Order: sequence, then C-alpha cells, then structure tokens
Amino acid sequence: MSSLRARLLAWLLGGVLAVGAAGGWIVYRNALAEADAFFDYHLRETALILRDEPVEYQLAPQFPPANASYDFVVQVWSLDGVRVYLSRPHAVLPQTITLGFATVSTSEGRWRVFGVQAMTRVIQVAQPMSVRERRAVELALQTLKPFALLLPLLALLIWYAVGHALEPLQRLTALLEARRVNALDALPEAGLPEEVRPLVRALNELLGRLSAALERERAFMADAAHELRTPLTALHLQMAMLTRASGEGERSAAMSTLSTGVQRAIRLVEQLLALARQEPRAEMARAPVRLDDLAREVVAELVPLADAGRIDLGVAAAQPVTVLGDRDALATLLRNLVDNAVRYTPQGGRVDVSVENPGGAGARLTVTDNGPGIPREERVRVFDRFYRRAGVEPPGSGLGLSIVKAIAESHGASIELTDAPGGKGLAVVVAFPAGLEGMSQA
Repeated sequence: MSSLRARLLAWLLGGVLAVGAAGGWIVYRNALAEADAFFDYHLRETALILRDEPVEYQLAPQFPPANASYDFVVQVWSLDGVRVYLSRPHAVLPQTITLGFATVSTSEGRWRVFGVQAMTRVIQVAQPMSVRERRAVELALQTLKPFALLLPLLALLIWYAVGHALEPLQRLTALLEARRVNALDALPEAGLPEEVRPLVRALNELLGRLSAALERERAFMADAAHELRTPLTALHLQMAMLTRASGEGERSAAMSTLSTGVQRAIRLVEQLLALARQEPRAEMARAPVRLDDLAREVVAELVPLADAGRIDLGVAAAQPVTVLGDRDALATLLRNLVDNAVRYTPQGGRVDVSVENPGGAGARLTVTDNGPGIPREERVRVFDRFYRRAGVEPPGSGLGLSIVKAIAESHGASIELTDAPGGKGLAVVVAFPAGLEGMSQA
C-alpha cells in the first residue's frame, strides 16, 4: 500500500474498529453485570414471596407458564431432601439444595439458584445463566448498533479529513514540479502545517547549498577561463616567435621560452584541477591518517626540487599524531605548503616541516622557511583565488594557498600565517582541534 491516504484510512479505521470491539466487550460485561443484578433481585423476591405463600405444594402447580425472557423454575424441597414441587418440567435442573445465591453447573449449562428455608420446606428458584448472557448480548448489540450503522459515514469522513490534511503536500508537490531547473530560491513556508515545515526547511537548506555550489562553479569556471587565456595566448605568441626564428640561437631561445610557458600552463592546470577537487560537493570519505608519516613522504617527494635550488628541506619534528581525514587531500595541502616555501626561499635557505601534538590534544602542522615572507597586510588576501603579490619571483598561479585553505576548512582545521622564528621568513600553521570530526591522538 503506497498511498499515504490509504494507509492513514486503514490505520484510523483499524483503530476505530479495535476501540469499538474493546468498547463492545466492555458494554457486554457491564450489561451482563446489570442483568445479573436484575435477575438476582427477581430470584430473591420470588423465593421470599413463595416462602410466605400458604399453598400446599403437593397440589398441582399453580403458577402460569413463566415468561421465556425470565425462565424461572421453582422447586420445593422437604427438609429431608425430597422434592415435593416443581413449577414446570425441565430437561436438566440443579439437584442440590442451596440456601442463598449459588451458581450450579449441569450437563446442559450453568444455573443461577436462590434458596430460602421456610418452616417445613426449602423453596428454591432457579434460572439458566444462558438467559442472562443472551439478554446481555441483546443489550450490547442495541448499544453498538448505531456505531455500526455510522461506520461507513465515519470512513467517508476520515477519507475526506485525511485528503484535506494532505492538501499542503499536494500544493508543495505541484510547486516543485512547476519549477524551472535553475530555480533555486527558497520554498515558501507560509500556510504549511507544523509537520511539513521541517521538510520544507531541509529542502530550503539543500537549495541554498546547491545555489552556493553552483555559484562557486560559475565563479571557478569564469576565473579558470580568465586565467587560462593569458598563458594560452602567451604560448600562441611564443610558437609564432619560434616559427619566425631565423637562426639557431633565436630558435633555441624561443624553444626555451616556449618550454617555460608550457611548464607554467601545466602547473596552472594542475592547480585548477586540485582546487576543483576540493570544492565542497559531497562529504569526503574519512580514514585515519598519520600526519607524521605523511610529512616524511611529502618531504621525501620534494627533496629533489629543494636540492635543485640548494634549499635545506627536512622534517624538524614528527610526533606521532593521527587524524581522521582524506589522505590525498591532506597530502595536497602539505605538498602545496612545502612547494611554495621551497619556490620562494632563496638559494641556501632552509625549509622545515613539523608535526606536533600540543598539550596532548589535536594536531599542529607547521611549515617554516627563511625566505622573504609575506607582509602582514597581505596575509589575508593571499588566500584568495588567483591573487599574486606584485613583483614577487617566481610568478605563480595564485591558487596554492587557496587550495590549502579549502582543504583545511573541509577538515575542520584553522590556518594561520605568522613570522618565522627569528623574525625572518614565514611560518604557516595548520591546527586540527581535538574532538572535531573524529580527531584523535595516536
């Protein structure tokens, strides 16, 4: 059953029928108790009247046939246990002499008996219990008959009420179906039931995230197109210079310039792809990552680049620290930081990587160099996409620190640029707080 209305109707009618059945049982039990009290009263009154009746019960029966709805049977017993009178023959009668009320079982059912003793006899009035039970059933059915007759009307009323209650969902569905593909504005909450509003709020939050993601996509594509235009134009011009070169010297210089341009274009594309992978599209798969091991791997990978520039690159401290995260993304973060430090540190400089567990909580990753550093007033802007400091060599894509920031934020970490120890150079500190997103100490 996939229809919500049909489910609600089935549950509501099932509940009504269950309550009706329980109510019918209670009505029957109450009616049976009332019938017992009523008939017990008549049994007792009949027996007491007959006790004072000056009739010789040895004579023929003087009682008219009893009303079938009562079915009283009168027996008179002598004090020595001999039945001397029977109001009318019955297939099975209680054969015991009782005083007061008693319920006696026979082969054809139970009897309710009341006995009272006179001077020379015992008068006993009996009635089948089936009479009482039948009367209780009749009373219960009379009570429940209006409910049974109104049950179809109740089903129609429930059907209409459920349909009316589901109208806001139908309107919301129609509103969503009528929307254009690029319509990501929030859905209206006015007039919606309290039970539906959390769903609409969740949809609005999802639409907001989708809108922000699409806006980032558009901004990224516009920036990428703008940034790629310049190196591609430069490559085109350099190829034209190569074709116009007249001598071997000019051709060699043009080839060198073209090779440098291609290298820059390749790095720009790599950085664009790395930045695109860090866009918050979905929740990343997290796994335990040993930051100290990762630092050693990245440093070993970039040692040839540092040696080419005569830079002393090494791991200054590597305390065993584990975080939950994306290993590839964290490797990209560390690789960009070390690569930037090596590229902007002059020959004979030094770059150190440290992994620490300060105070036994969280993790701190630090990349320190003794290069020119970054002025304080520019330390916020360097995280912007494609931002390049004027007059700084070598030229870059302006994406390295943007990628680092995106990866740090996706891992719940903070990033800070400070002066290196001694006041010369730059220290980049990435701090992973303890207890955030599964952070743990190894």
